[in-house]
Parts: sequence; structure tokens; C-alpha cells
Amino acid sequence: MNAYAPILVLGALGAAFAIFSVVMASLIGPKRYNRAKLEAYECGIEPTPQPAGGGRFPIKYYLTAMLFIVFDIEIVFLYPWAVSFDALGLFGLVEMLLFVLTVFVAYAYVWRRGGLEWD
Repeated sequence: MNAYAPILVLGALGAAFAIFSVVMASLIGPKRYNRAKLEAYECGIEPTPQPAGGGRFPIKYYLTAMLFIVFDIEIVFLYPWAVSFDALGLFGLVEMLLFVLTVFVAYAYVWRRGGLEWD
């Protein structure tokens, strides 16, 4: 238990600082509300009305999200592989080549569907 005491103290200090910051900001922060600040969006663009069931998102939205997830997962697997590359040998190299080939297939699909074109 003594080994975990500094971690628990640091976690408690971090949580206390976060709670203190939020409470103090709401107590002493500025409270000058105007009509523009109370709008749904503060970016200056008037929101367009949406149908009752919600609008349809373009396919590029989903393709971009899929591409982000694919490359995020790739990095999660590539870093530990690179760290232990010597210990894995030829087997690790072949497995990583198969994994990168699978990622490349997803990338080619997104590229073919026009997910990388921003017009």
C-alpha cells in the first residue's frame, strides 16, 4: 500500500484542483449574458433548420471518422511493435506487414470513395 500512496495523493490533489477551479470560476467569473451568447452556436453562422428526425450526414463525414479510427488503432499497435522489434524477429515483421496491408486496404477504400477530397 505504501507504494501506491504517492499516486493516490497526486490523484486526490488533481481532483481537488479540478473541482476547486470549476467552483471558483462559476462563483467569481463574469456573468454578462447577452442574446448572442445565449444562442445555440457562437460561431456567427445561423443554424439551418433540420428535419424532425435529424438530417442525413454526408458519407465523407463517416469516411473521415473511419480513417481517423483506422490510423489511431494503427499507431496503438505500431509503437509497441517498434519497441520490441528485435525480440519478435521475422514473425513480428510478417505480422506487422499483414497488419499494415489491412490498414492500407481501408485507406484505399476511403481514397476511392472520395473521403480525402475537401471541396
